[in-house]
Amino acid sequence: MNKTKLSNKDLLLVGLMLFSLFFGAGNLIFPPFLGQSAGAKTWVAMGAFFITAVGFPILGVVAVAKSGGLSNLAKRVNPVFAMVFTVLIYLSIGPCLGIPRAGSLPFEMVVAPYLPQSVSKTLALFLFTLVFFTVAYWLSLSPNKLVDRMGKVLTPTLLLLISVMFVGALVKPVGNYGAATGEYMTSPFVKGFLEGYLTMDTIAALNFGIVIALAIKSKGVKEEKAVVSTAIKAGIIAGTLLVLIYSVLAHLGATSGGRFGATQNGAQTLTNVTTYIYGKPGAVLLAVIFTLACLTTSVGLITSCSQYFSTLSHKVSYKNWVRILCLSSMTLANMGLTKILAVSVPVLNAIYPIALMLIVLAMLDSLFKESRVIYGLTILFAGFVSIVDSLGQVGIKLGFVTNLCSGLPLYNQGLGWVVPAFMGMFLGVVIKVLREKLIADQRLRKVN
Repeated sequence: MNKTKLSNKDLLLVGLMLFSLFFGAGNLIFPPFLGQSAGAKTWVAMGAFFITAVGFPILGVVAVAKSGGLSNLAKRVNPVFAMVFTVLIYLSIGPCLGIPRAGSLPFEMVVAPYLPQSVSKTLALFLFTLVFFTVAYWLSLSPNKLVDRMGKVLTPTLLLLISVMFVGALVKPVGNYGAATGEYMTSPFVKGFLEGYLTMDTIAALNFGIVIALAIKSKGVKEEKAVVSTAIKAGIIAGTLLVLIYSVLAHLGATSGGRFGATQNGAQTLTNVTTYIYGKPGAVLLAVIFTLACLTTSVGLITSCSQYFSTLSHKVSYKNWVRILCLSSMTLANMGLTKILAVSVPVLNAIYPIALMLIVLAMLDSLFKESRVIYGLTILFAGFVSIVDSLGQVGIKLGFVTNLCSGLPLYNQGLGWVVPAFMGMFLGVVIKVLREKLIADQRLRKVN
């Protein structure tokens, strides 16, 4: 039966599923660390954090659903670009970084520190990832059941556990907000914006858009406009939950700063808070929260990547891709988190600005009408600067080119691509208008 909209219950389940796809371990770590570092300026920084950690990811889901997939959206730039960029996105956020990181991060953060010295860390990591990816494999085999499994079980459980942590902080307050430190003292808004940028959720959104669209269609909504409309509503639900949870975590981090002082990361901040409130059981609570958050994100990434790669070659089925991705991700997860990040983060930094501008272009497409010159110049300018910047981060300098890019506004803050991207967009619009005027003049001369 072809529906025009979902029931309120099904819409809520899809919204909860989308929230759980986004909410991984990184999303647990960044807000409390921001709160601890920003202190009294936490909410200025969080205002900017919400833009890049919530706004753009939700818009990304809508953009992909509206375009009928990431590949269709990227083809507006160029067919060759579409193939290269789409594969790079799925590999980077999937089996080459996102999935292995999700499998190893909860172990590194909340299991390894409590292992007895007599237990081999290598063996413990292998056993942990074996169980983790076995569960992820089972959940990913039936993507049409993800809405029910994640929306009815996993996400409510995760939200309940986070609520337990927050209620505990209300009953037993951790402390007062500390003083702002580092860049948060002088530019909390810019720093908060960049912290949201580092969550990489916008790239994940380009993967999840097609998963959400398929989930909506599995509930009986087939017409494209209705799918997009439902995706927007689900995005609002997921975005609201993200804002609420991020606010809770930032508050906990800010109060911990006044009591415990600075820590090296958000996981340590949360460990201090939960241990202070609940004692040793707090460590168990945090371990379960981290594992559930990473599991839901892994399932979303495995599902979206398998669905995409199965369309490239009909010789390898969706289920076989799930097996391949689970096995390869488990193997990489056992290499260690540090090695994974060292190789993959520069690649993500190069493609993230391109992903952001693709979303901006997609949301403005009613004005641009899929103009290849506008899409092409915008992505060319943004991508060129972001690639030069990423090469510089790994020690590869391009002489005059690197020096030229380093003079761009906000380059030292990692946002040097912003001005060139909008210059490319403006130039593309000018060329498009001039072309249309030239064609109109030629037609007019033929008539006369």
